[in-house]
Amino acid sequence: MASNDPFSVADYLLTRLQQLGLTKVFQVPGDYVSHFMSALDDFDGIDAVGEVNEMAAAYAADGYARYTGIGAVSLQYSVGTFSALNAIAGAYVERNPLVLISASPSAQNRDLIWSQDVLFHHSTGDLDVGRKVFEPVTVASLILDDSLRAPALIDEALVKAISERRPIYLEAWQNVWGEPCPRPQGELQPLPARCDEASMRAAIEASLLRLGSARSPLIMLGIEVARYGLQEQVMRLIEASGLPFTTSLEAKTVVDESHPQFIGTYAGTASRLWTQAFMQDVDCILALGVIFTDDYLQLLNQDFSRIILVNSQLARTGLQYYPHVPLPEYVQRLLGALGLDSDYPLRNHVPEPARPPLLQQGAPDDALGYDLFLEILDGFARQQNLWPGSSLILGESSALYAASNINGLPRDSFVADAIWGSLGHETGCALGVAMGSGRRPIVVAGDGGFMMICQSLSTLARNRINALVFVMSNEVYAIEQAFVDIDAFEPGGQFAPFDTLPTWDYLALAKGFGAEGFKVSTRAGLEQLLPQLLQIKDRPALIQVVIPRQDLAPQIKRLAKPDGPSFVARHSHDNDNDNDND
Repeated sequence: MASNDPFSVADYLLTRLQQLGLTKVFQVPGDYVSHFMSALDDFDGIDAVGEVNEMAAAYAADGYARYTGIGAVSLQYSVGTFSALNAIAGAYVERNPLVLISASPSAQNRDLIWSQDVLFHHSTGDLDVGRKVFEPVTVASLILDDSLRAPALIDEALVKAISERRPIYLEAWQNVWGEPCPRPQGELQPLPARCDEASMRAAIEASLLRLGSARSPLIMLGIEVARYGLQEQVMRLIEASGLPFTTSLEAKTVVDESHPQFIGTYAGTASRLWTQAFMQDVDCILALGVIFTDDYLQLLNQDFSRIILVNSQLARTGLQYYPHVPLPEYVQRLLGALGLDSDYPLRNHVPEPARPPLLQQGAPDDALGYDLFLEILDGFARQQNLWPGSSLILGESSALYAASNINGLPRDSFVADAIWGSLGHETGCALGVAMGSGRRPIVVAGDGGFMMICQSLSTLARNRINALVFVMSNEVYAIEQAFVDIDAFEPGGQFAPFDTLPTWDYLALAKGFGAEGFKVSTRAGLEQLLPQLLQIKDRPALIQVVIPRQDLAPQIKRLAKPDGPSFVARHSHDNDNDNDND
């Protein structure tokens, strides 16, 4: 039973989360989890942030965790948590620690279930189903059935989350969240990963040998560099070595892209043509914290044996694997082997103020497409110095790959669900990005992704977040169609019926959700609108960017036809205007 004691199991979890730096819990209410929600309402220092869609709430927690190191979402038993499974799986794949909090039938209810065969609401009949469902996509999936044991289990699960940078699932019996327990002792710390000294020495020696004998080596940074807080260490390595570097797509802006050694984001055949050409000459890649996806099959097929890869799951130099070589220790040991200890000073690299790129020449009534839209948006953002205080958030769409060609963005200014690739993540996570970072979300979504999670616009309005949500509106799943039949984008081509979307009235939708609504379709329209958007301070704006159905981003064309003439002759940055239309 619940107690009048002011400190409960729910308070214990909240105290631990606060110690880890968390100040927001995103939630959709439910009766089972009422004890936790009541404790959250009364808890000083952590705010409850209501959402209207469970998956959106989990996306918001994901966006929040990307900037703070941990996120949390509270949802109703089964009907709520199962809706969030997709978001939790994405956080698992992309190494983002979230805490999914729920509750299930109480001890008293379970007596009825067992004695009278009663099926309680939101139950499948298997009272262990939540733990089973989330076990494959979490590092701890627990049911708390005893307030005396709950603190130790909570601590154990949280330590796993912050150590492995992955989600956990905490479900308590309904009564347990409200029951008394002792206060936490001390603070939680991540556990160091097991490190085998002989294996580490061998990995470092082999790495140095490969890098030293390479004619044209390169460093590639992945998202785990951010997850493990290794940005400064890798910059020491980059600057001291003098090597050029790139990032994978999901790790774009893991460090400042204006650095003179940066060659552009590498996204396989969707990369800038200059970047692809540069990569053709590379004969050794030191990949740190990279999670290779099938976007990189061409690279892996050509260069697998020339890649040194160290991430949280494995370490290898070419075809030689080394067990128990943790990424943070490897980076530090590599610095030490090169004579660059942690005190090696970073250059006082102050990037020059970004100059707006020269826009393509054209007429005011030019129809907008992916490239022209992003070119105008980026040029305006640089002119107004928006990127340092904004986050460009991209979903799994043609716009993601087109935006990967934008160069020179500041650190931590790009967010994408580029590994898991879930439609709707971009709009759903904007709330958490804003609350976790204080940055203005600039979302670029496709019709399909926005339709998945459009309710999040109302939550942005409710919380007075001045997000800009651009929807690239061609009423089709363009990226899907490109891989089904790219000929649909040719004159007279036909789109598959399953890739065709309904027509929405975005202006009416914006009004209904409490946002400002706009519609643009031409160069002049967008250029006139952008300054107006900066005047919106206390609500989001939804902008329908009408583009021709058959506008195919050149980056998607290269992805869909990777065997085509993807590469150009290597030349200097000075000659690269990034007009990759081919």
